[in-house]
Amino acid sequence: MIVDEFIAQLLALDPPVFSLVEGIAELASLQDAPAATPAGYVFIKEEAGGENRRITGLLQRVEADIGVVIVMQNVSDNAGGAAMADIEAIKLTTIGAIAGTQPPSAADTAEYIGGQLVRARNGYVWWELTFSAPYYLESKP
Repeated sequence: MIVDEFIAQLLALDPPVFSLVEGIAELASLQDAPAATPAGYVFIKEEAGGENRRITGLLQRVEADIGVVIVMQNVSDNAGGAAMADIEAIKLTTIGAIAGTQPPSAADTAEYIGGQLVRARNGYVWWELTFSAPYYLESKP
């Protein structure tokens, strides 16, 4: 659910920044490069649960790390330098669209944790941003 909310936030950017924003299934199915760029792929990278706060049932805070992989192409430079320059503005816009906001299913505001280069090849640059977005698991007996 939280992944869908992050996707919706990125698709709602005005003016639009991404040609497409999808989830992990679409990222996993990529053979080489997305159909259009800039592209964004959102997924849960890692989760860590806290202590259950109920004696019966479940009320547990979960710290989720959400990954956003940005793929950018610039054919003017096959080494990726031009695409890397282009991706800087998209990174800042993406961070601004997510960090400090509270998606409906989140327990608190999302925070930017960091980013890293995933791949640079054939004029494409893949950059991954990581955000923290806590939420609660809850059930009653």
